[in-house]
Amino acid sequence: MLGKTAAAALAILLWQILSMLLGQKLLLVSPVDAAIRLAQLVTTISFWSAVAFSLLRITLGFFLALFVGIGLAVLAGHVKWVETLLWPYMAAVKATPVASFVILCLIWLGSRGLSVFIAFLMVLPIIYTNVLHGIRSTDPKLLEMARLFGISRRRRLFYIHIPHLKTFLISACGIAIGMAWKAGIAAEVIGIPTGSIGERLYEAKIYLSSADLFAWTAVVVLLSIIFEKLFVRFIRFAYARMEKAG
Repeated sequence: MLGKTAAAALAILLWQILSMLLGQKLLLVSPVDAAIRLAQLVTTISFWSAVAFSLLRITLGFFLALFVGIGLAVLAGHVKWVETLLWPYMAAVKATPVASFVILCLIWLGSRGLSVFIAFLMVLPIIYTNVLHGIRSTDPKLLEMARLFGISRRRRLFYIHIPHLKTFLISACGIAIGMAWKAGIAAEVIGIPTGSIGERLYEAKIYLSSADLFAWTAVVVLLSIIFEKLFVRFIRFAYARMEKAG
């Protein structure tokens, strides 16, 4: 933790030095100016409204992708043709630029629900692929032994499959949460839904306000990190409770 704090402090120091050397606030505002602007923003109702707007939609997209991705991975892990059937869709989503989906989805959904769908779409292949890999890597000898000893499917699920997926699930969520925020905010910047963080970033670009741009970017980074830490901690807590109950 101390090392990460020191690394963050060094990054901010380098940012400050580069800003001073450049001497152009329009191109690179200093971290001090960005922090002052952020302090001004947090006192306004519109700031919290924008945060709530984007937070609700992006987290909704993430959780939808989490449940659907796990469900599809479980199905594909037990039925081979389902994996084959899903392969081209997952490959297409992973390879297609976010901007292409955003423009297409603007025609279908409008701007207000855009970040939900884009976050869902970008997270789904990550969750699906990691969980499917976890299911495929379960020791077949362990499963065969469980069947020979007549262990029920429910007990196999709780004592073999779910514990084995812990590492894969945590890894997937760590990557997916950051992707959900990046893709969701990018969708908002393009679609410009009223009252979103993406709209504030777009306005910062229009009015050439570097302080606003960096302040709102810092908000997105902080929200992503906080959400990731809390959710991963929740997963670890849920696993710990399950192990104690067992």
